[in-house]
Amino acid sequence: MRDLVAVLAEPNRRRLLELLLGGERSVGELASHFGVTRSAISQHLTVLADAGLVEGRKDGRFRYYRVIPGGLAQLRASLDVFWANELDDLAAAGSPRKKGGTMASEHSVFVALGADDVFALLTDPDRLRRWQAVTARIDLRAGGDYRWTIVPGHSAAGTVVEVEPGRRLVMSWGWEDADDLPPGSSTVTITLEPGEGGTFVRLVHDGLTEEQAAGHSQGWSHYLERLAVAARTGDAGADEWAATPEPMDRLSAAEASLAVCQLVLRGLKAPDRLAATPCARFTVHDVVDHLLGSVSTLGAMAGATIVPGTGGAPESLVADAAQQALEAWRTRGIDGVVMVGAGEMPAAIAADILSIELLVHAWDLARATSQPVTVSDALTEYVLGLARDVITPQMRDGDRFAPEAAVGPDADVLERLVAFTGRTP
Repeated sequence: MRDLVAVLAEPNRRRLLELLLGGERSVGELASHFGVTRSAISQHLTVLADAGLVEGRKDGRFRYYRVIPGGLAQLRASLDVFWANELDDLAAAGSPRKKGGTMASEHSVFVALGADDVFALLTDPDRLRRWQAVTARIDLRAGGDYRWTIVPGHSAAGTVVEVEPGRRLVMSWGWEDADDLPPGSSTVTITLEPGEGGTFVRLVHDGLTEEQAAGHSQGWSHYLERLAVAARTGDAGADEWAATPEPMDRLSAAEASLAVCQLVLRGLKAPDRLAATPCARFTVHDVVDHLLGSVSTLGAMAGATIVPGTGGAPESLVADAAQQALEAWRTRGIDGVVMVGAGEMPAAIAADILSIELLVHAWDLARATSQPVTVSDALTEYVLGLARDVITPQMRDGDRFAPEAAVGPDADVLERLVAFTGRTP
């Protein structure tokens, strides 16, 4: 017999039971009350039926559900025992302290993967980048810290509180750029429950004010939908929320350019390694190797010690180096100068080069492998402005940059950017 209290802890199941208390209903009618798929509702009904709370019957093409009176009586008895024990525990512990946040944001989604694979999507940086994060690092143990750049310019950070692989993850949560919700100031609890054909994911984000809960509710709904897509297809694709940073500045533009580049890198196949690119004498492998070295060098200017990896997928290698580089730049800031060999360079110019390298080489690799480049005009226009400041006439020596290529009056902003770097669109 399932733990009935645990079964009803999932908010969609509670709502289904409430609806069925009014009488028998079809699956389609029940599904019309929810913002999730009909398949997810059917899965929830299966859990309720397995728990002995509801029963179904088929009538032609339709399936109807109704409550089981005996199951409700058993639920009532379970709740009586639960609350008796909870109240005893509270009395023994004394009066609880009121936390600063008073609201919680609750969400659930059915994901068409086993619990272990879903857990990997939630915790493995290589898989987090396929649906939620631009960059991610996590020390997956109780007490370990994490930092995820969710959208350019906005990074969540905190500590892993509990971890049960395939079952449960609890993290403290906050934002580096938020004075009212700093890193570690709220709590995200994710529980996984196996179901037929997949896994129920339940997320509770508590310790929030009413306004914070409303904003995070929208955010978690967006990303859990992308989680379900990534589970079905392997990759949720470009995230429209990451397309145009707000506010747009040098470092958020670099993070957004990284998101664009990673999507192209992810599309590279083994046979592409020796394909020619718009960079003279550079194959796809050469461009990836150059990009990895460039990101590592620029990160070192900000104080990061990056040892480029070898043998991994290009996207994973570049993403790992870029995560370290961008975090170092976020810590350092762009004031003053940085060392370049025996000389100096304005830190702001070094940060600008990150965006140019990532976005222009994304175009190189996409052109070489017949992939699209998914990038907003606003970001591209901003990076073009950076390029106009960075690329001086003295740098157009045919080695670093060729002369600016001519483009027609109808050229889009990405074509104008690559033409400015000396490439022919």
